[in-house]
Amino acid sequence: MTAIERLDMGPRMSQAVIHGDTVYLAGQVALGAPGQSVTAQTTDILARIDGLLARAGTDKTKILSVTIWLADIASFAEMNAVYDAWVPAGHTAARACVESKLAAPDFTVEIQAVAAR
Repeated sequence: MTAIERLDMGPRMSQAVIHGDTVYLAGQVALGAPGQSVTAQTTDILARIDGLLARAGTDKTKILSVTIWLADIASFAEMNAVYDAWVPAGHTAARACVESKLAAPDFTVEIQAVAAR
């Protein structure tokens, strides 16, 4: 049986779950930039993702899929300006982006990812 490792486990969720060579990240919000611009929130979230991936023994070149939720789809271009600069050339993931009401009004972006190790 393959072991399951959980990072930053809480009563409701873990920030990352590792099973075999796959790393599943929880949806990440901008804890360091609540209420700030979509640019600031996206930057904060992507840094959080980089940190979680590093702790799990992988990096953004191995991301398989990404799901992005925006509180307002009109911010799509603003979010993409940060996201596109962050993704290494030749390493784009399968991706979806939708508009959705998020859990707290201070958050306008949420990003979830799955990566290989």
